[in-house]
Amino acid sequence: MNTYINNIHFLLDKAVQNVVQLLYKENLTLATAESCTGGLLSGAITEVSGSSRVFGLGVCAYANEIKERVLNVNPETLRDYGAVSSQCAAEMSLGVRKISGADIGVSITGIAGPSGGSPQKPVGTVFFACSFKEKLNILHLEICAKKSRLDIRLESVRQALILITDTIS
Repeated sequence: MNTYINNIHFLLDKAVQNVVQLLYKENLTLATAESCTGGLLSGAITEVSGSSRVFGLGVCAYANEIKERVLNVNPETLRDYGAVSSQCAAEMSLGVRKISGADIGVSITGIAGPSGGSPQKPVGTVFFACSFKEKLNILHLEICAKKSRLDIRLESVRQALILITDTIS
């Protein structure tokens, strides 16, 4: 097994198993919309045996046109706030929930680096949103920019799992 896969297992295995068990126990389904993580959250979830009972759709919406066309993110949101914003994360979360029919929609959008940051949104800026029933939880983190691209992406997955748990509870 390569180092990349070992890192995912080491850092996320228990958290992912707990989320899948919680979803199953609560009879809930989950859909993901990911940008900067490029499908890592979906991949981590589907590593858990039996996850198909709670997970049906993951959208990797790296390009803005996919955010608009597939997830129904408003072009004005992207123009006014950018793809890396709480507004975009919220619309991604609601959009993936709507197209999938899932109980919970979670989204991640950010800047994993090492390039692409700005003074207003430095590398490591990540926005998360989790929609469930009438609840919309939004989280904004600035993960240490000195971390590697992979570390930022893995930490983003870990934070998304925490957000899912907090939203359900």
